[in-house]
Amino acid sequence: MYEINIDKIISEIIAFINEQLKKAGFTRIIVGLSGGIDSSVTAALCVKALGKENVFGVMLPYRKSHPDSLEHAKQVAEQLGIKYEVVDISVMVDSYFKKYAAEADVLRKGNRIARERMCVLYDLSAKYKALVAGTGNRSEIMVGYCTQYGDNACAFEPIGHLYKTEVLELAKILDLPDFVINKEPSADLWEDQTDEKEMGITYSKLDEILYQMLDLKSGKEEMIKQGFSKQETEKVEKMIRNSEFKRNMPPITRK
Repeated sequence: MYEINIDKIISEIIAFINEQLKKAGFTRIIVGLSGGIDSSVTAALCVKALGKENVFGVMLPYRKSHPDSLEHAKQVAEQLGIKYEVVDISVMVDSYFKKYAAEADVLRKGNRIARERMCVLYDLSAKYKALVAGTGNRSEIMVGYCTQYGDNACAFEPIGHLYKTEVLELAKILDLPDFVINKEPSADLWEDQTDEKEMGITYSKLDEILYQMLDLKSGKEEMIKQGFSKQETEKVEKMIRNSEFKRNMPPITRK
């Protein structure tokens, strides 16, 4: 990877946030807080851009969510000094599967949880007249590690240009709690779920490969000669290719 200019990145993101709100005619932002590093960094940057009085946090636990997730999200909100509320989505999610899809596996349930969270978040955005800030990072966006119209639903992505390892560096500079920085990344969609376990690759390795492919425009053969694993390189290449539809607006047939 490469060294990053943290101060420059923060300044650029602050300017970007203000530009997006100005273009949309909003003055406030709403952020879904999970207790994880991406949402915590996003909220902290929004506070820097707009002031704590213009940022709202929402926690959206499911009954099988890890109890630490809610507690950590509350502590982040309190440290940032922003208003927040908790909406338990268990009833909404469980009623659907109980009546219509009792046979659903954990992946279907996880996708439903992610989409239910965004339904609530968008309803509250109308209530508070606040634009929804996304919390996705470049690593996950590029390999499609997100639920379409779930956690990738937002008005704009403040940290969408940063790799996961870069977000980690930002978290340290923004003085976020150690439990956020040191926590094993997880979407918390089912018990014992972790991002790296589900993707089958660590973020550090994923970011190295993505940087070579996207920033340096290195080809697969060149990367393998440099010592990158053929299996991991082809895996990431396939993930990028197969998730392209998540990064584009729905195609429309030409007349």
